[in-house]
Amino acid sequence: MTTPIYDTYIVGSGLSGLAAAIKLKEQGLDHFKIIEKADRVGGTWRENTYPGCGCDVPSALYSYSFAPSSRWSRLFAAQPEILSYLEQVSRDYGIEPLITFNTELKNARWDERRHLWVLDTSQGQDLARTVIFATGPITEPQTPSLPGLESFKGEMFHSAQWNHDYDLTGKRVAVIGTGASAIQFVPQIQPKVQSLFVFQRTAPWVLPKPDMPLGTASKLLLEKVPAIQHAWRETVASSLNVINLGLRHPSALKPVSQAAKQLLKLQVKDKALRKAVTPNFTLGCKRILFANNYYPALQADNTTLIPHGLVRVEGNTVIAANGERHEVDVIIWGTGFDVSHPPIGQRVVNANGERLSDLWKDSSPEAYLGTALADTPNAFLVLGPNVLVYDSFFRLSEAQLGYIVDGLKKMKQKGISKLAVKAEVLRSHNELVQKHIKGTVFNSGGCKSYYLDQNGRNFAAWPWSLARLQKALGHFRLGDYDVVFSPQAQRKAA
Repeated sequence: MTTPIYDTYIVGSGLSGLAAAIKLKEQGLDHFKIIEKADRVGGTWRENTYPGCGCDVPSALYSYSFAPSSRWSRLFAAQPEILSYLEQVSRDYGIEPLITFNTELKNARWDERRHLWVLDTSQGQDLARTVIFATGPITEPQTPSLPGLESFKGEMFHSAQWNHDYDLTGKRVAVIGTGASAIQFVPQIQPKVQSLFVFQRTAPWVLPKPDMPLGTASKLLLEKVPAIQHAWRETVASSLNVINLGLRHPSALKPVSQAAKQLLKLQVKDKALRKAVTPNFTLGCKRILFANNYYPALQADNTTLIPHGLVRVEGNTVIAANGERHEVDVIIWGTGFDVSHPPIGQRVVNANGERLSDLWKDSSPEAYLGTALADTPNAFLVLGPNVLVYDSFFRLSEAQLGYIVDGLKKMKQKGISKLAVKAEVLRSHNELVQKHIKGTVFNSGGCKSYYLDQNGRNFAAWPWSLARLQKALGHFRLGDYDVVFSPQAQRKAA
């Protein structure tokens, strides 16, 4: 039996993978296959189910531009609603029946002789002319390797792999990390545990979250008057543009920083605790967090903030960098994800026979417009290196996918069998990115964030506005790529 050759192969059915399939269908490029390792869509919103899990971007913007919803129950949606939204969109646009679930990509290898991708999955081998890796940057939970960890006899899990079967009631719990996940789940578990020890290496900036419920009348208004919803979306987008402007010009954020520190005096009464939770870097250098219940949870009688990292475990005793020791029943890792080494790199072999993860061991991944990788023909990455703007991932992925689909259309129309970004285009693009990123708060704000690799190089952020990124992705310029035409196209041209 002949193995079918798909025009396009989509890996992942999170927000990017679903949008990729929808945009391909829209353009009549419907000879594609989409695989998903799990049994349902949703990506990171399927995987992260910890208590209090939600989004820091208002729902009006954290959704597809082509699929607005009037069902949000709050200004900022929680995880169950976002997952439900993605599932509803996949059904409404007829994508869910097209997805091959419970199918994990094991290896993707470029076959130069045939100009095809050979894709080995948990369900067998597939062939495709082009591939869209929509696997996302927030997928691989990061757990530190610490001395004595194997001696711990209690319960232990990462926030992205929450054990809902384990009852935390009356337990002594150590939370490691104070990033975006921890500030959401700490207030949820604090009331039920006996004692809570929060290990904080670096105090984050936590600003009030302007959240509120959306009642029946509000939902009805949004449904009946789409112009209101559009205006809401544009208002949120404009406010994020202002934040992005500040991130590119750190001095503009000084008044906000001062106001936030004054607000801390009202929120945290104890001077020692207030000093411990006051950030020592410029606002925006690390991800800005939003919460209304985090500081109250830290001030509860059963909570102890330890302003140091966890360095060692001895049996059920956790030991901080300052020597402080506490006996606990549970360790919850709120230590985020390995963003600097995208997990998809372990599965992809380029045209030179090199595994991407091997290339990325000692240096950061690079891409052209966060989309095209060196020596990796006919393949596109969504939400790749140096494309992150303080905005909605939905808007970022839609911009990239518009570019990718334009490229796929041009390949088909012109009979291109192989397309790879030119080395000089990739180099000059990344040199310009790195030059301009130096002045942003991410590089000059005095913090060590996951945007910086082990060499201090910023592999994640886009140094300009989202509008500039959208313009750069506005149309696919074939001149930026080395192209090879199929024999049929060559004969037609002759």
